[in-house]
Amino acid sequence: MSESYQPEYDALAARFRPIFTRVAAGATERERQRELLYEPIRWLKEAGFGTLRIPVAEGGLGATLPQLFQLLTELAEADSNLPQALRAHFAFVEDRLNQPDSEDRRRWFNRFRDGELVGSGWSEIGNLKLGEVLTKVSPIENGWHLSGEKFYSTGTLYADWIDVYAQRTDNGRDVIAVVSTHQPEVECDDDWDGFGQRLTGSGTTRFKQARVEPPHVYDFSERFRYQTAFYQHVLLSTLAGIGRAISRDAAQGVAGRKRIYSHGNARQVKQDAQVLQVVGQVASWAWAVESTVQRATHSLQQAFETHNNAEGESAIRHANILAEVESAKAQVIASELITRAAGELFNALGASDTRLSKALDRHWRNARTLASHNPVIYKMRNVGDWEVNGSEPTYVWQIGNGE
Repeated sequence: MSESYQPEYDALAARFRPIFTRVAAGATERERQRELLYEPIRWLKEAGFGTLRIPVAEGGLGATLPQLFQLLTELAEADSNLPQALRAHFAFVEDRLNQPDSEDRRRWFNRFRDGELVGSGWSEIGNLKLGEVLTKVSPIENGWHLSGEKFYSTGTLYADWIDVYAQRTDNGRDVIAVVSTHQPEVECDDDWDGFGQRLTGSGTTRFKQARVEPPHVYDFSERFRYQTAFYQHVLLSTLAGIGRAISRDAAQGVAGRKRIYSHGNARQVKQDAQVLQVVGQVASWAWAVESTVQRATHSLQQAFETHNNAEGESAIRHANILAEVESAKAQVIASELITRAAGELFNALGASDTRLSKALDRHWRNARTLASHNPVIYKMRNVGDWEVNGSEPTYVWQIGNGE
């Protein structure tokens, strides 16, 4: 982190580090028992974590984007499920920050100060064509009805609102409909069956003519322009936090290990040169990823600061290209090195450390799951196309069945 942000960051982080310690203390047991995150989420809400990006003048904590993502890295070191579960919330807050001041924006900030959170409902699975949106929002008297089904609904189990990607039935436009979870017409299932990130609340959400308040339908074309890079950075910060946890567990495991091999290099494992080399390699990879990810957050901050730049479209476009390209470069580094570190960890430990009771396999499973989001091979191509041909990166994409 740059010196310009460090003093303010330390003061901000001090507010949450005791909570991060509590979160970390129960992370292994939650993983083993598949215990959902209701209690840790409550701790964070009560401490105002959801208001990090809201300006101080409007009752929030006024964090910069580098500060936000560094805090998410610290939180991910404690439990990598939590930053991803809050991903949609911080993206929705960011979108409100990019909009002009209004009564609607102030109402949302008030809700977040009261501890309310936003979850995600964008992706659909099943037999749908590329780009097709089956979830529909229809105008009714004094509001809207929302009907459809989403999967990968990250964070919805813990949320008061869901940020839903839908299509209007009256004019066919793609929109965001923000729907309250506190109604029987919204059903959230804990049926996420991935091998990693098991506690993120990323299962199925069904909307059965759920009511949406009149002002809570927003045209998708008006979303903040650096949203793709922002969403990716939550995953990157989480990977950086997993790297920290791997480095921590490697060092602690070696320091406390008593059993040695007859063909080792020392009478204590913590003095074995080859084992120390492994720990050093893992720690270096983790440091490199965190440094890379944090460096890239500054281009996001620039995109935010120029989103309504008086200099015009050229400056805004340049800032958004930089944010997208740098997030893609960071993704290439993080996806490779953290998954490698999660496997290399066991070369410093012993067979006993593969026991389920220690749950050290979660680091690889979680990192591999996060690295599978937004395929890195296409990001590499985007970076290469930008470097060679000056082609703008892909900002928003869709998924569905091919021809």
